[in-house]
Amino acid sequence: MAQGNKYGMHRVLEPQGVMPQTAVKIDNNMEIYDNEILIDVIALNIDSASFTQIEEASDHDTKRIGEMIQDIVAKSGKMQNPVTGSGGMLIGIVEKIGKDLDIDLKVGDRIATLVSLSLTPLRIDEITHIEPDIDRVMIKGKAILFESGIYAKLPDDLPESLALAALDIAGAPAQTAKLVKPGDSVLVIGAAGKSGLMCCYEAKKRVGPTGRVVGLDYGDAAKARLEEYGFCHEVISADATKPMEVLEKTLAANGGKEFDVSINVVNVQNTEMSSIVPVKDEGIVYFFSMATSFTKAALGAEGIGKDVTMIIGNGYTKGHAEITLEEIRESDTMRKIFEGTYK
Repeated sequence: MAQGNKYGMHRVLEPQGVMPQTAVKIDNNMEIYDNEILIDVIALNIDSASFTQIEEASDHDTKRIGEMIQDIVAKSGKMQNPVTGSGGMLIGIVEKIGKDLDIDLKVGDRIATLVSLSLTPLRIDEITHIEPDIDRVMIKGKAILFESGIYAKLPDDLPESLALAALDIAGAPAQTAKLVKPGDSVLVIGAAGKSGLMCCYEAKKRVGPTGRVVGLDYGDAAKARLEEYGFCHEVISADATKPMEVLEKTLAANGGKEFDVSINVVNVQNTEMSSIVPVKDEGIVYFFSMATSFTKAALGAEGIGKDVTMIIGNGYTKGHAEITLEEIRESDTMRKIFEGTYK
């Protein structure tokens, strides 16, 4: 077959002229172009915000969850939740490599794609199992990776399910590593989730002995877990949809001072202001959550006169896979957490 556009534009069906992620429908014919990779898919890790929305819309019925996912893919040619706009990632086995690609892969390699399912041509032949606790859908199917698509070979020294769980949120801890400086005070909202834990761990490592990391999550159970793990200097329980409650509790946990950096990794809506209010002027607010509203964040910061730098969570940054997997390797506690959850 001929060479396609490196960004996958040749796969866009509706509307013409947009990128695959923006498209309503893409071509999921699994005959590959000469610069594409065909993947035999093993599992989908659905984005947390997306899976939560589908699960709630399905009344937590796994059969209905599967039907909704299959319907989305059948209509759009990709796994992009029409409500949240987000996708997820997949793991699979390289089945075929386009002849024009010069890459470090061979047929039979097991890989995790590090680009969103919201732009990945996907065909689901059968859903074999759904694991709601970890947002994972085991399938029989195929997918296409474009020339521009990034991926990671699954490491030999880590279990496949553990590596997948970590790589699924690799952008968050890697961006944390870039944003946080020695001596910073850092607030992590949604700290007890897997991305939150990794952000707390990375932030504590980066702030050093003169910095401070405060982890926020909702409920006594989450608070107790975070305190047990030791990835934060202090842990608080608060409702992230209530910014004044968050402000009061977070400032108290930080000696009355506003934070240099806040990191939002929750999967519920209306937490933008809780991320902005506790941060000092010229501080940084990092939104990794796919439930974030740019409008609410931008207008909210303006409305309270906060001069902060707001960063949209990019799931990719250079070295993100390596940074994230290294956390699993270097922290026995982190590894035990992931092994206990993502078996």
